[in-house]
Amino acid sequence: MNVHLVNPDDKYGRIALQAPTTRGYIHVAAQTCEPSFPFRANTDTALLEELKELAAPLQAHSQVERVSVFRAVGLPPMDRLPYVRDHADSIRIARYDIALLIETTDASALAEVQSTPLYEAVVAYLQTKSMSLHVMTAVNQKRFGEVDVVRGGLFLFNYFVAKNRETLLELWEYLADWYRVEMKLDNSLLLVPTHPETSDYTALNHARFDGNLSGFLAKQLSKKSFRTYMLANLAAHHIGAMPILYRVV
Repeated sequence: MNVHLVNPDDKYGRIALQAPTTRGYIHVAAQTCEPSFPFRANTDTALLEELKELAAPLQAHSQVERVSVFRAVGLPPMDRLPYVRDHADSIRIARYDIALLIETTDASALAEVQSTPLYEAVVAYLQTKSMSLHVMTAVNQKRFGEVDVVRGGLFLFNYFVAKNRETLLELWEYLADWYRVEMKLDNSLLLVPTHPETSDYTALNHARFDGNLSGFLAKQLSKKSFRTYMLANLAAHHIGAMPILYRVV
C-alpha cells in the first residue's frame, strides 16, 4: 500500500469501482488565450466554431464513438495550488481553455484514427491557433459510473502530476469517494497515457457535474474537508492536481 491517509475520516473510503471501459481516448488540450482572474478564459468564439466544423467529420470514422469539444469556464490560478506551486519550474502547468476528446471503439484504434487526414487537420489547426498544445492518447484505468457528454453539464478535466504513479492511482480511489459523498458525484473516469514518456501528465480525470460553476465552487470550497482531507492528502502524497472546468461547445 502506497497511501497513508492524512486526517482519515470514516465517511470516506475507497470508491466502489466498475470495470474500466475498453475505449481508447485522444485528449487534445490547447491554450489559445491568457486566463483572466477569476476563473475566466476569453476563448475566441469563431475559433471554437471552426474547430467544431473541422472535428465533426471525425465522428463518421468507423472506429470513433464520439468527438466532443469543450470550452473552459473555470480556470483556477494553478500556481496557488499545493505541489504545483512548489514544482512550477519542473512541470507543465495546465492552462488549457480548449479541450477535444475523441473516444475510439477500443485502444487498438488510436493509431489509425491519429493517422487520418481529418485528425491531422484538427491538430494542425490548433497548433496555429494556440500558445501551448498537449496531445495524450489514453485508456481508462479506473472508473465509477459513465461520463454522459450528451446531457451537457459542467465537465472536469483534472490534470495530475505525481512523484509516484502507483500512489496516485491508489489515492484517486479515496479522492473520488470524497466527491461522491460531499459533491454527490456519480461518474468519473481516470485516464492514463498509453505513452507516459511523451505525456506531461501522469493521469487525467474526467467527470461530469450538474449545475453551474458558481454553485460548484461555493459547494466545494465551503467544505472544511476539502482542505483538511483532499488538499492535505494531495500534498502529503506529492501529487499535483490542476483542475479545469468546461462546458461542451
